[in-house]
Amino acid sequence: MSDTITIMGIRARGYHGVLGFEREMGQTFVVDVAMQVDTSSAAATDDLTLTVDYGAVSTEVAAIVSGPPFDLIETLAARIAERVKAFDGVEQVTVTIHKPYAPVTEIFDDVVLRITR
Repeated sequence: MSDTITIMGIRARGYHGVLGFEREMGQTFVVDVAMQVDTSSAAATDDLTLTVDYGAVSTEVAAIVSGPPFDLIETLAARIAERVKAFDGVEQVTVTIHKPYAPVTEIFDDVVLRITR
C-alpha cells in the first residue's frame, strides 16, 4: 500500500537560470513535492518516526532552492528529488518546480517542470 504526502507551495529565493541577471538578482521559485509513502504504521501508532517528517522535507527543499545555483530548473528538480528520495520511507517522489518570473517575453502565468523519480 502506498499513500501520498504532498507539500505544496514551498517558496524560496534562488539564483538559477542561464541568464546573467537571473544569477545576479535571483527570483522566487515555488516547489511542490508529492511523496509516495506507506503511512499505515504511523497511523496505527501515532508515531512521527514511522512516517516522513514533511517539515524536515520542506526545510531541505528550501535549502536546495536557495543554495548554489544551477543553469536549468531540470537540474534543480533532480537535486531536490534525490534529496527527498533519501528520506526513509519515501518510495517515489514527484517534484514540481514553478518559475513564475521566468524571463519569457510573452505574457504567461507560470513555467512549470514536473519530474517523478
